[in-house]
Formats: sequence, structure tokens, C-alpha cells
Amino acid sequence: MAEQISVEVIYALRERQDVVRLKVPEGATAQDAIDASGLLQKYPEIDLSGANKVGIYAKLAPLSSVLRERDRIEIYRPLIADPKEVRRKRAKEGKAMTKGGGDDKASADETS
Repeated sequence: MAEQISVEVIYALRERQDVVRLKVPEGATAQDAIDASGLLQKYPEIDLSGANKVGIYAKLAPLSSVLRERDRIEIYRPLIADPKEVRRKRAKEGKAMTKGGGDDKASADETS
């Protein structure tokens, strides 16, 4: 019988994150752990073949990545807006970027 390793599979929603701790056979892949976690059934909007990316400890990783003891597999939500496109649009409009992406006028009003 193959050795078992402990891993976590995480899916973060806006208001909370769902953490599933489980044991998988040594040599299991990220896809194996995600399948075993039950998160795909709980959240049918997850699309691993397109919109949702996967990472291990905040580093993008293919679903075929072989897991190690105590790995944290993260399922990322799709971006609402492309950050590069947002910057291009703001530059075209002549708006300066502020920390947090807030409106310059609103920031100035708060400090007055």
C-alpha cells in the first residue's frame, strides 16, 4: 500500500475561504487532490480547464504537479479585470495611479 501524505486544497471566495485537509497517496497530483477534496462538486462554477488557475503555495502550477507532504493547493478565481488593461485605460485617460487603485479626487478629499 502506498504511503499517504497530508495536503490542503483551498478555494477562496470573496467573503471566506473553503479549506479541505485530506490525505492522498504519495505520488498524487494536484488534480488528484482537487478531485478528492469535493470542492468541484460543492462549487460547480470552478472550471479547471479554463477560467480557474491552480497554484501550490501561491505559485502557479500545472494540474499534473506531483504533490509533497503538507502542500497547499490553491484554486484561484478568475480575474474580474485585466490589471494591464486597467493601467492602459487609466494612462489613456490621463489619470494617475494611486495606492489601492482609488480615485485621485476621492483621496484628495479625504486628506483635506
